[in-house]
Amino acid sequence: CLDDDIETSRATQRRMGRRVKTFAEFQIIGHVGKVKRVGPTLRVDLAADYGRKDEGSGEYKSNPYWNEVTLFGDRLVAWAEAGVRKGDLVHVRGTVRQTSYEKDGQTIYGVTLAANDFDLLAPKARVEA
Repeated sequence: CLDDDIETSRATQRRMGRRVKTFAEFQIIGHVGKVKRVGPTLRVDLAADYGRKDEGSGEYKSNPYWNEVTLFGDRLVAWAEAGVRKGDLVHVRGTVRQTSYEKDGQTIYGVTLAANDFDLLAPKARVEA
């Protein structure tokens, strides 16, 4: 049972006199898509391309996956709004948070990718060159 495993883990941590750090994090290197301000946050769509060479034709086939990353904090939001544009290549690292809210009597679940680090790797002009 999962509850028994968790309790055993906690007991082991107490015996050892320390707590084990747990976390849920993500890392994305991708191209910026839509950027939108939502209250005090900034939401940035990122495309990470999982393309590969087609075995038959030998041509590269693009297969982008889009993720929306949320930026918090006045300094990070201001920097990203001023310096990041559609098509730029960025590296983002942060935490994964499950969210939920009630709508029409139903619980709606989602996931927030909350950026801790957001770095510009190459502006669009340099990426295409």
